[in-house]
Amino acid sequence: MTDRSWRAQARTLVLWSSLTSFALFAAAAAIAWSWRDDLPDPIASHWGTKAGAPDGFSSLSSLILGDTVLVVLLCALFSAIAWFWGVSAISRRMVAASNVWAGGFSASLLLFMVGPQRGLPDATQASLPGWAVAAAILLPLVPAVVAALLVRRDPPSPSTAPVAADAPRIALTDGERAVWIRRADGGPGLVVGAIAMIASTLLVVWLRQWALLAVPVLLAAVFVATFAYTVRVDATGLTVRSLIGWPGTHVAADEVERASVTEVHPLRQFGGFGWRVGRGGRVGVVLRSGDGLLVEQSGGRSLVVTVDDAATGAALLNTLADRTHR
Repeated sequence: MTDRSWRAQARTLVLWSSLTSFALFAAAAAIAWSWRDDLPDPIASHWGTKAGAPDGFSSLSSLILGDTVLVVLLCALFSAIAWFWGVSAISRRMVAASNVWAGGFSASLLLFMVGPQRGLPDATQASLPGWAVAAAILLPLVPAVVAALLVRRDPPSPSTAPVAADAPRIALTDGERAVWIRRADGGPGLVVGAIAMIASTLLVVWLRQWALLAVPVLLAAVFVATFAYTVRVDATGLTVRSLIGWPGTHVAADEVERASVTEVHPLRQFGGFGWRVGRGGRVGVVLRSGDGLLVEQSGGRSLVVTVDDAATGAALLNTLADRTHR
């Protein structure tokens, strides 16, 4: 894929995913505004932990304006990733899903906050049940997943040049087969995830909002899916796949320009742990600091995986990629 083609795709994606996000929120704002004559003034806009009573109030217009600014800022942040670093379809999919989720979350939360206040004489009587917060988080995942699936995969793009001459290799005879398999897991991300799940569960118990148990369950699912992978190098190229089967990615052997070992600093280079997009559009499956397998691909793409024995994986991948140019 050329620089020009991925930028065109990224800009198109930014446009339609942002417009979808704004449309979702605008529809919710229009519905909420149509209820204005049935709402107390001011309305409850924030709830504390004390018996679920509201502790913040505002006008309906201020609430909608504040949420509008939030959606715009989130979309601008996510869209910047695709605009400048969306060289890979994986990165563009992340951005599409994030943009649509941001609008859907803000829309759902607005309706769940304002709807129950219709007909109330005083906003101090308003409540925000736990199921409403859980639904506001979970429901937008449906259009977000659809948005991600709408992003086209990168087309096959075989490298026009052989693997770099100074790249490490393994000595294999003609016709000899070799496979390298390792498991990538563990690291500080699992500790952070465990703390987040425990903290959110304790908060649910303290608030007695049992529907919010959906949040730690969702966190558990996310960490199971994104913090343990099988990494495989064979004649087809490099395959990285979660132990539950999704998410995953594959780099075809004929698209490899160079594989090597790189020193990975998760926070500095990728802003955290997990499946990330780093500086320059580099995609990372980053579970810890230290050695990682770096695969530079055609079209300016690159993938980093933190895995043990990365040197052997890189050398074998270069050797097998060489065969595709014979």
